[in-house]
Amino acid sequence: MVEIRAVHKSFGALEVLRGIDLTVRTGEVTVVLGPSGSGKSTLLRTINHLEKVDRGWISVDGALIGYRRSGDRLYELPEREVLKQRTRIGFVFQNFHLFPHLTVLENITEAPVAALGRPRKEAEAAAVELLARVGLADKASAYPGRLSGGQQQRVAIARALALEPSLLLFDEPTSALDPELVGEVLDVIKDLAAQGTTMIVVTHEIGFAREAADTVVFMDGGRIVEQGPPAAVLDHPGHERTRAFLSKVL
Repeated sequence: MVEIRAVHKSFGALEVLRGIDLTVRTGEVTVVLGPSGSGKSTLLRTINHLEKVDRGWISVDGALIGYRRSGDRLYELPEREVLKQRTRIGFVFQNFHLFPHLTVLENITEAPVAALGRPRKEAEAAAVELLARVGLADKASAYPGRLSGGQQQRVAIARALALEPSLLLFDEPTSALDPELVGEVLDVIKDLAAQGTTMIVVTHEIGFAREAADTVVFMDGGRIVEQGPPAAVLDHPGHERTRAFLSKVL
């Protein structure tokens, strides 16, 4: 589903990604761990071209993201084509990014109507089903400001699912939540994993990684230091940097 090859990204003199190689298979959950500043969120943002890579390339579902290939060269796609690609890649941010002036139902239906041209009635019917799926069937007419953080994040997940993406990206989806609300969001993500949704999840929730991930990736200093099944990386890490990180968070 996802191929990342030799990806580099710098912001001025700061090299944030230093040659990332990663493969994510269809239907699998990849959890990315690492200290703050290790490049996790930047990596996620390059996958849907919110950040342009300096070198290397990324493909999703067999299509290069943000570029077309001609011979040995890559040429950046027009913004409208990039936007079309992003409709296949759902992105859930840590701070929800809901429209405060729209109801929950309107937040979920806007993208399918505007980006995919779906009839509004059809989009609304699908949104109602998605709200039931994330346990918020009774909140369709509410405004985001009237919801808890956990409820807002579940609406954000429903909104991402409304475009029927082939891949879901989560950028620390529980980091902005009060501790007692974390579980309700992780339960929704676990349900998606059980249904075979392809996901890349940047998180600090080690328990979630152990339970839901097919692959755990540990990043440090803009590089992938270690990756493998949860039992291997979390219980028997082979790299000293991974061991040091886990000793502080477990």
